[in-house]
Amino acid sequence: MDRLFANGTVNAAQSGQGSGQGSGQAPVLFLFHSLLSDRASFDAILPTLSRSHRVIVPELPGFGASKPVDGGLAAVADRMAEAVKEAAAGSETIVLGNGYGGFVALQMAIRHPAIASRLILADCGAAFSESGREAFRNMAAASRAKGLAAITDVAMRRLFAPEFQAQHPDLMLDRREAFLKTDPHVLQAACAQLAELDLRSELARVEVPVLVLVGEHDEATPPPMSRELAAGLPNARLKVLGGCAHVPQLQSPEAFLDAIGDFLPASHAAN
Repeated sequence: MDRLFANGTVNAAQSGQGSGQGSGQAPVLFLFHSLLSDRASFDAILPTLSRSHRVIVPELPGFGASKPVDGGLAAVADRMAEAVKEAAAGSETIVLGNGYGGFVALQMAIRHPAIASRLILADCGAAFSESGREAFRNMAAASRAKGLAAITDVAMRRLFAPEFQAQHPDLMLDRREAFLKTDPHVLQAACAQLAELDLRSELARVEVPVLVLVGEHDEATPPPMSRELAAGLPNARLKVLGGCAHVPQLQSPEAFLDAIGDFLPASHAAN
């Protein structure tokens, strides 16, 4: 069931047990999707997580039915903080972000330190290398000049290794169709924001426990980015997911659930 939060600007699906309030209740779990995908990228893990958590999966600003926001990644993070506070209604929260969603979650935790009791940051980082920055600039330029269809192959390669794509044609068709629904202006703005992003000097402000995950074969946000992120956070640990790329929860949902199991003990036990 979808609901609107943050003065009707953020659309989110809700599922799972309980309100998250009261003694013994699991925290409310928020799942933030990546830039080149959508909230359906969590569909494979949602049934398991929903057995023991109230799970809220928003469409990030500018995606789906959520309204875009001006002002860069900080403004996106502020909008999502507003949505998280309203949706949680005073309950403890855990935020899991994948890719772009991880950057949003990290920026949100920096700007709103009490927003979550824990974070799971999957396949993101604090800053890109110069080659990584240039890749975002190139994607934005190509989409402006030729449209999203011209960069679909590039986008899919950033999400999944070629071998995985060849083995899962139906999934790839679905992911291509989802990508082509992206608002090109939102994509271009996000690419520009990520090309300039550097949160390394602010990581010390995130004092809550953080689980940093990264796919072994992630080309979009390579493992060195996650290692640097985990090293810069005061209370973080790193797990590398063997054989996975940028969207491990889609590529290998069981491995992903196992990786977060001791961080989310209730959801692991329900699996």
